[in-house]
Amino acid sequence: MAGALEDIKVLDFTRMYAGPFCTMLLKDLGAEVIKVEIPGGGDAVRSIPPITQGGEAYIFLSLNRGKKSVTLDLQNERGCQIARELVKHVDVVVENYACGVMERLGLGYEELDKINPRLIYASLSGFGHTGPRSSQTAFDTLAQAMGGLMSVTGFVDGPPTKAGPALADFVGALYTSNSILAALHHRSIAGKGQHIDISMQDSIWAITALQFSPNYYLTGEVPERLGNRQVEATPFSVYPAKDGYVVIAIVTIGQWQKFLEVIEREDLLGVEKYANQVERIKHCHEIDSIVEAWTSTRSIDEIVSRLNDARLPCSPVPTFDQVANDPHLHSREMIIEVEQLISGTLRMPGSVFKLSATPGDLNYPAPFLGQDNYEVYSGILGYTEQEIHQMASDGII
Repeated sequence: MAGALEDIKVLDFTRMYAGPFCTMLLKDLGAEVIKVEIPGGGDAVRSIPPITQGGEAYIFLSLNRGKKSVTLDLQNERGCQIARELVKHVDVVVENYACGVMERLGLGYEELDKINPRLIYASLSGFGHTGPRSSQTAFDTLAQAMGGLMSVTGFVDGPPTKAGPALADFVGALYTSNSILAALHHRSIAGKGQHIDISMQDSIWAITALQFSPNYYLTGEVPERLGNRQVEATPFSVYPAKDGYVVIAIVTIGQWQKFLEVIEREDLLGVEKYANQVERIKHCHEIDSIVEAWTSTRSIDEIVSRLNDARLPCSPVPTFDQVANDPHLHSREMIIEVEQLISGTLRMPGSVFKLSATPGDLNYPAPFLGQDNYEVYSGILGYTEQEIHQMASDGII
């Protein structure tokens, strides 16, 4: 089945996590992605553990499925010239080098815009391409810290804590891919490309500030770390059961009243300080104690069953292996098997994109380093086999 972006070519100068995740999303939607890698070594993630029995980096395979890999030495002027030739034939360039690197190579937006005015050029970096911090190198945890996420994550008596996944990398990639889709639509109207400048710090601040900045701007109170609680509602947290933990999320007045009935605490229905969310938030620790007194004497199954029967939001907190084998995720093809030539059958996350006419599809293997050199340099640029062999001998590809 054709993908929504099947007519779009992407030249991918990214590496590590953030950039490759962005271009993976574009591939998932049907784009042709040509990944440019360093001759001899490639993307550094090719050597990051865990390593499969076939000697391949599992995370690299997950992030780069279905892409084409070419090698090209961008420190060599001939290599940069070849890159500029490729730019004439693509719709999108994505890069996540430090600010200024692509410009020094003659591959910045201003230069490439002259070659291909319809080009969408997306830059994804730690701190963006403007501002006093733009020249600083960043990885995910730095962006989580500087975007404010770590200041509100963790328990109040513990240290600031990062999110489990590389959230700055992946949220930044989502904003970048979304911007590329918007820019492609704008190009279809205006006929002109543009530069996209996405910062991982901006991305983390955007999602953190949505929840935590309103009260700060209203009152000046610096938000504290809440552990598993929510800033807007209570009871809304993780609570202990006899055999594990459950999440209970009570938001509306009707849900609160029904919840008190389920836990047989109707005596609290008329208590003014628990009457609405604004008041309950002020007494969240009292309410958590009431909830824990009920949950801690019951099993997960009993808690979930009784609350679900009352149509109240509740779930267990499964272990990672339980999630990785979740029949619901399997039913939605979010756990798929991909056949890698060397490493064999590997399980990977499926496609989130459930579009009825053009669903996402990532059931493709990741490429070997330089696997598509001949196809790309011959098919797109018209180089002869002898020229390609010579470039390989010269270390250009």
